[in-house]
Amino acid sequence: MDATLLPAQIGSRLRKLRTATGRSLASVAQQMGISSSALSQIETGAMQPSVNRLVELVAVLGVPVSAIFDDTDVFAPTMTDDRPDVSEPIEGVLVSGGAGTAHLGQGVTYRRLSPMPLPGADFFESTYPPGSSSSLDGAMLVHPGYESGSVITGELTFEFSEGEVVLGPGGSLSFAATRPHRVVNNTDEVAVAVWLTLVPTSRAD
Repeated sequence: MDATLLPAQIGSRLRKLRTATGRSLASVAQQMGISSSALSQIETGAMQPSVNRLVELVAVLGVPVSAIFDDTDVFAPTMTDDRPDVSEPIEGVLVSGGAGTAHLGQGVTYRRLSPMPLPGADFFESTYPPGSSSSLDGAMLVHPGYESGSVITGELTFEFSEGEVVLGPGGSLSFAATRPHRVVNNTDEVAVAVWLTLVPTSRAD
């Protein structure tokens, strides 16, 4: 898969993940509270998903966000899967020249920071252009797992039901991802953060 994922490629991958779970377009759309037409537009690449919508969608499908980058068995990824962009110069040491990047709504990007999917965890970098956020409509994000993030450059506002936290370079925070949250860049500068998200390793039937 190309290092940079275009909306159509993200949509194609999401469709593959959905069909792998045996879920119909209608049932997933209903659980997400959107129309089947809107979900179909995301899967065909006609509509760019926001960060909020993307994470909500993979949560409904029971897979980690990293699954959109990897054309492997999404329910049982291993550290030994054969990938052309990953080498093993020393036994047990995996190296990649460039991790996959997904471009989402408002210019927000996610870039995986591990050569291979990490079982039970997502390790990625998120970039928020000025004025962007993890959701276009102001909706809070809720998904399985535990988030721990650190702002590298710029300033980000982390909104919760109970209030907000503003962090600049070097600032970090951790919280249960089941707590409603939203990430916003209220400044006129690009903001970058690094995240480690611990995710469930098994799915409910």
